[in-house]
Amino acid sequence: MTENTQQQPASTPELPTQYAPAEVEGKLYERWVARGYFEADEKSDKPPYTIVIPPPNVTGSLHLGHAFEHTIIDALTRRKRMQGYETLWQPGMDHAGIATQNVVERELAKDGKSRQDLGRAAFVERVWQWKEESGGQISGQMRRLGDGVAWSRERFTMDEGLSKAVQTIFKRLYDDELIYRAERIINWCPRCLTAISDIEVEYQDDEGELVSLKYGDGEDTVVVATTRAETMLGDTAVAVHPDDERYAHLVGKQIKLPLTNRTIPVVADSHVDPEFGTGAVKVTPAHDPNDFEIGRRHNLPNIAVMNERAVITVPGPFEGLDRMEARSAIVAALRADGRIVAEKRPYTHSVGHCSRCKTTIEPRLSMQWWVKVGPLAKAAGDAVRDGQVRIHPKEMESRYFGWVDNLHDWCISRQLWWGHRIPVWYGPNGETVCVGPDDEAPTGEGWTQDMDVLDTWFSSALWPFSTLGWPEQTPSVEKFYPNAVLVTGYDILFFWVARMMMFGLYAMDGTPPFHTIALHGMVRDQFGKKMSKSFGNAVNPLDWMDKYGSDAVRFTLARGANPGVDVPIGEDWVQGSRNFANKIWNATRFAMMNGATVEGELPDAAELSATDRWILSRLNAVVSEVDAYYDDYQFAKLSDSLFHFAWDEVFDWYVELSKTTFFEGGEPAKISGRVLGEVLDVTLRLLHPVVPFVTETLWTTLTGKESVVIADWPADSGFRDPAAEQEIEHLQQVITEVRRFRSDQGLQPGQKVPARLDLSGTPLAAHEAAIRQLLRLQPEGDGFHATATLPVAGATVALDLSGTIDVDAERKRLTKDLGAAEKEKSQAVAKLGNEAFLAKAPDNVVEKIRTRLAKAEADIERINAQLAGLPVG
Repeated sequence: MTENTQQQPASTPELPTQYAPAEVEGKLYERWVARGYFEADEKSDKPPYTIVIPPPNVTGSLHLGHAFEHTIIDALTRRKRMQGYETLWQPGMDHAGIATQNVVERELAKDGKSRQDLGRAAFVERVWQWKEESGGQISGQMRRLGDGVAWSRERFTMDEGLSKAVQTIFKRLYDDELIYRAERIINWCPRCLTAISDIEVEYQDDEGELVSLKYGDGEDTVVVATTRAETMLGDTAVAVHPDDERYAHLVGKQIKLPLTNRTIPVVADSHVDPEFGTGAVKVTPAHDPNDFEIGRRHNLPNIAVMNERAVITVPGPFEGLDRMEARSAIVAALRADGRIVAEKRPYTHSVGHCSRCKTTIEPRLSMQWWVKVGPLAKAAGDAVRDGQVRIHPKEMESRYFGWVDNLHDWCISRQLWWGHRIPVWYGPNGETVCVGPDDEAPTGEGWTQDMDVLDTWFSSALWPFSTLGWPEQTPSVEKFYPNAVLVTGYDILFFWVARMMMFGLYAMDGTPPFHTIALHGMVRDQFGKKMSKSFGNAVNPLDWMDKYGSDAVRFTLARGANPGVDVPIGEDWVQGSRNFANKIWNATRFAMMNGATVEGELPDAAELSATDRWILSRLNAVVSEVDAYYDDYQFAKLSDSLFHFAWDEVFDWYVELSKTTFFEGGEPAKISGRVLGEVLDVTLRLLHPVVPFVTETLWTTLTGKESVVIADWPADSGFRDPAAEQEIEHLQQVITEVRRFRSDQGLQPGQKVPARLDLSGTPLAAHEAAIRQLLRLQPEGDGFHATATLPVAGATVALDLSGTIDVDAERKRLTKDLGAAEKEKSQAVAKLGNEAFLAKAPDNVVEKIRTRLAKAEADIERINAQLAGLPVG
């Protein structure tokens, strides 16, 4: 069901005394899915709103990062659905080439087999079998979280339709000479035996050694330093800066390369930093990306010294040694030859590791397929510069431009068997044919297909339109492309986001894949530390969902979601969110038991009490505020706003202030019951996108309607009543101040105290009954003796605390508090009177001091009044 129609049930069920998430969430979610609430209809005349899920790996399981990102997307789509948009949250999974192949290879290894034992076709079939049986467990976990995705549209990056899209765009790029094959330096994993992308490289500080080596002899000596001594076997030059006079006499000369029978030239290249180290660097073009570029500029040979498993292949004493074994052996040989000038051990430096198997990455010269990104990257940059695409928060734009404006050609081939195989065939006479999805592959003796598969990011770069049926111009493409917004982490801004921009603009005739890129931060522990199993601080969100409910986890994550900023989270905060869900439940249940209803029209303002007008005025202000925060992706602020409105203003103040009215009954009670029903109705709808389960149960019980999922999003009616807001603010001040005074005196919350209220000249006279009830104040009676007088908000509350307080002790306490307040005022006045300070201090710092001054002055006035109200003697 996608239309916003609601049906009345035969009867309204009562709410249980306690909220039990485990008994509610699963059933509710399956009901939502069964009724089709999350499906999207391309034939609808509603305006579209599309978001794609950043496709999780088929090998993956839900972690807090997923839960955080999915909570944000789900809140956005639930709100838009309620606003009347044809909303599509597109689900799916990534085939995750390396990760999935590794999983299946480990399964085979348990039986003592390798993929080579099976052969390519049988191995790929085995991976598909694993995918059907064990892959995609994250889909079930997404249901636990409450993800409102269109499950009928779920896609997989290796399914038939997406495979056709991949082959189509490869062919187009190839024909436009934007894909080519060439030998370049790539990141190579000697364990996975494939090139890997930059995003699949994890850098960490490793302990190694820095060795300074002497090349050449006599006046032709030059010293270079390296952490990878084994690569010196492949050196083909030493490079110095052209302006470095120390080496001017050597440029163009040949010098002896130790441990070999070769000599190598000294070349002048501006890439060399003359201030770093000795100002001379060894050049190994086949094993370092910077050296490769130097080699190209100077026509140096490329000498590879290792095979794909990082084993030395140079004939001689080091042949057959692993690179780490060779490093030690070569350093020892150089030391014996008198070529070691200095050794620094341990030497900590940043080293790249394969994110899948943690093996140290080896830069390696290799024949690979590449995308020529120049024109594609320019278009991706221009789309943001000319306003077609907005990056939020805006300060992230500079990082985006810094990446796309300096993007190197993209290595897209991987030496794997699982993935989209490169659609290129080689003929017996050197022919090369690229085959599109509608082309026949060459047949005949000697024709073979390229063995490599495409980088996983190649297919995920097509995600915003391939999932809709492209390359066909389907109704879904016409309706739901481009996406309204991409929600993703800033950590993959440079990889996935940039690639989607490039391919979307290229394939879709200059239309970018999304209007807005909303970037969020990373989830960290409560101390701001990165979550990791190795750190012992990783959290399985399912454990917290089992313990506290999915709403509690969602609300905690949303409440920490400031755009582009990392999100700290701790279990205590999830407990607090669970308490909030319980508060919503208990307060709504109490309200319904006391007459809260949505039946009938809301009374005119003239029929309402000041308390009723106040809460409706605040309600509309919050609706407007929450809308503004949603439109600016300020989830922390909107969650905080709803938390304080619901807990503080609705449940703690309005419900409490209305208790007297409900107790007395009559028409005022009916009016307040209708107002309270309205407030709960709107508040639950506002909360629903972030905490969907508890709000669904409460809203359907309150209203008797089918589901809040398809309810209308609240609109600001424009009703405001500043006078009522000020009146209730004064009432709150009186109650808060007297409560504080009672607490300071050590009075029990339920202890009744005789009091005289002077409310004349204020609008608070109508609230005397509520004031007395909430503050446990009895009528003054005979023999009343005012021992404390509290002037606040224009009213005076005189209390008879005979026998309940120590007046002398109270005077000492107040005098001490007065001294602290006067000191605070003096310090604030001094700072605000210091011109030099005001000239240098940021505006927010100055504003904080002004706020402190105002509070100190208010405290002084309050304390002096309390001192004056104490009895003498």
